[in-house]
Amino acid sequence: MFIFLALLAGALAGLIDVFIVGRGKKPVGKIFTVLGDMFASNFISIFATEYIYTLKNKVSVLYLEEYSWRVCLLHFLFTFVIGLVWILVIAFFDGNVFCKKDSVKLRKTMTAVSVVSVVLMALGMAAFTGTVWSKETFGAVDPDQLIVNLFSPSEGTSSEVMDTLWRGPVLQTAAVTFLFAFFAFSTRALYLRRKDKEIRLFSVVFRKIIALILSAAMLAGGIAFGVREFQLKTLYNMYYTESDFIAENFADPREVKMQFPKKKRNLIHIYLESMENTYISKDMGGYMSENLMKPLTDLAEEGVTFSHRSEGFGGPVATKGCTWSVASMVNMTTGLPMKVPTGGNDYGSPGNFLPGAVTIGDILKAQGYEQTLMFGATAKFGGLNFFYESHGDFNILDYDAAKEKGWIPEDYKVWWGYEDDKLFEFAKKELIRLNETGKPFHFVMETADTHFPDGYVGPNTPTPRDNQYANVIAYSADEVTKFVRWIQKQPFYKDTTIVLIGDHLSMDKNFFKDMDTGYLRTTFNLIINPAKGLNDIPKERRFNRWWFNGDMFPTMLSAMGVKIEGERLGLGTNLFSGKPTLMEENGKGEKGWKYVDEKFSYKSDMYNANILVGNNEPFKNTNIKQH
Repeated sequence: MFIFLALLAGALAGLIDVFIVGRGKKPVGKIFTVLGDMFASNFISIFATEYIYTLKNKVSVLYLEEYSWRVCLLHFLFTFVIGLVWILVIAFFDGNVFCKKDSVKLRKTMTAVSVVSVVLMALGMAAFTGTVWSKETFGAVDPDQLIVNLFSPSEGTSSEVMDTLWRGPVLQTAAVTFLFAFFAFSTRALYLRRKDKEIRLFSVVFRKIIALILSAAMLAGGIAFGVREFQLKTLYNMYYTESDFIAENFADPREVKMQFPKKKRNLIHIYLESMENTYISKDMGGYMSENLMKPLTDLAEEGVTFSHRSEGFGGPVATKGCTWSVASMVNMTTGLPMKVPTGGNDYGSPGNFLPGAVTIGDILKAQGYEQTLMFGATAKFGGLNFFYESHGDFNILDYDAAKEKGWIPEDYKVWWGYEDDKLFEFAKKELIRLNETGKPFHFVMETADTHFPDGYVGPNTPTPRDNQYANVIAYSADEVTKFVRWIQKQPFYKDTTIVLIGDHLSMDKNFFKDMDTGYLRTTFNLIINPAKGLNDIPKERRFNRWWFNGDMFPTMLSAMGVKIEGERLGLGTNLFSGKPTLMEENGKGEKGWKYVDEKFSYKSDMYNANILVGNNEPFKNTNIKQH
């Protein structure tokens, strides 16, 4: 059927060539014209189809075992269009089809139609190519992430990501719009020459009407494609469907009773970029044949991990407002999802990043902690500088600060700023400085080399595997472990809790393209040297746990020896306590996960009125004591 329809499409194009364009003077010539058009249209369409399909699916379309009716029909239409383009080109070369200035007098209205057509085509093409680029680059991007990122600063984005943006949707949209503009603005009509007669196929006015229809169709199609691919229907829920779930379950850190130990413990919180349990071998709960994270899984024997599995490595499940780096930092420090902005709150200005929220940084600042945030990118990305400055007055040591302090040359730039090899060395110096202040300290850092696409291969990265991303993951796991081992040798370690956790699931789509969709991907988590007694919690508190990033908020404080009345802060639950999380309270396993995920997608008046806005007054909680 596939071959029959393909040949039929070519034959129909050939008949148009013979009986309308007029090629082939004698019966034999007409037959050869039809056969030639049939061969040319099928050869070009098969070549194009093979290239496009192989590029996307990494397998030849010619090797498919069966072809559905949909595939057959699409190929028929594609071949027919290719055939029409082919005979049009030949007709131009032969002089049978030509253009000349139309005798129709154009009015300003027609020019305006052309302008509108070009604008609509540009918008539609941008919607289409932008959606394709986003899906190919980021994978399954949630609509909340899309909206938040649109309203947040993008300064400092990796040059590799920006390069694909310019080469992809920007260049493609510009090229198509440029060519379409010729079609829309041209004042020449298309004529067919038959036996010394000039037959006008269509006028300039007709072409402009066609241009308007095509551009409107492109815009409608681009928007519809984006709505489907990005699940933009859920945006309606985010802005208009109200839920009291957050309000009913929110434990306000301003009111919850907490007790800090007399000897305050330090906290080192390391966000591991895109580090997930998938990279672990299958026998340990991962998906790989090789354990790419062996140094970290070995290290885990000394600490506590929380898994959704009955055994093996697992972790928090992805929920709305928790699936990208900035959001994960908000989750783990506030116990809340990062919801779409409303009104004038766009996360991108001083004092305007969740001013009504209370973070672990606010709490520790009030307890006299010295706090530092460090990573190799600029803190301006996503407005993180505003978040950490207004919630805890962190000393921000980012890419920009590294240049100011002379740690790296002024013109130095790799990956997102500077590589993790340098980050670990700078972090050692900062930890020594923090210890010398004599105050308890809170040190936060995030790695970056394992970011998509494919990770960053530095001069010290071994490359024994064929896959670049696998090499980067393995090297990062080894370097993180070495850094932890260094910390364990320092005099401050005995009073220090270390938290290692993947910030979110990797967005490197190609690395996971052949993965079984039934495998539940979760981020790696490990707490080392928690407060006395917490290393020995019962097994049932560590396994079969369904939780989200926000549960780390009270869990980290508990790991520092802080006692929390009710074991909940924000929407997060202290995992050490064994108290059911919100997911565990609302269903078994995936049922509770899906329930909470849906509730997070709804509008919350309480969140909009009390978290997204606030008075920026210093955090106060008179219920915090010492024990």
